[in-house]
Amino acid sequence: MAKKDWKLKGRKPVRHKKIKGLIERLTEPLGIDVDLSNAFLETAQFGPWSLLIVDKSPLGMEVADAEGEIIAFPTLRGILAWSPSSRWCDVDHGAIPFLMNGADCMAAGIHAACECIEEGDLIWIRDQTHGKPIAIGWAMMSASEMKEATKGKAVKMLHHVGDELWELEL
Repeated sequence: MAKKDWKLKGRKPVRHKKIKGLIERLTEPLGIDVDLSNAFLETAQFGPWSLLIVDKSPLGMEVADAEGEIIAFPTLRGILAWSPSSRWCDVDHGAIPFLMNGADCMAAGIHAACECIEEGDLIWIRDQTHGKPIAIGWAMMSASEMKEATKGKAVKMLHHVGDELWELEL
């Protein structure tokens, strides 16, 4: 699907009775402490993503895992805004150009990972030097396997800096 064909669809405000549960599903697993009680929240579809839009910025998304369970997770903009304390892995400088082009993250580029990561988790990838988020993807191995492995795919890419979701302006 060409970038120009992507459109924001079904944009609508989140009903007050649904806000609390949605925010908890998005923030609790990552140790994020954020107060969105005064924010204007909307949901919308954009390409393959179901988005949570907070004050006109796409900060959260919902995606289905391998078993079809819906997982709420911050977008890269959400990670920048909320600085989560878990579910991250660090990559070296050599891996960054590949990740920025949407390539899956190989184990050889990973130098550290949050101990809580299990295979199948949705995680975020950050640059080892500055700790800045680069991408989000599905862990293909546990944290200990990521750190020990010298070959193989460690993270299957979902969203990265420079993709259609990153470029979305509201």
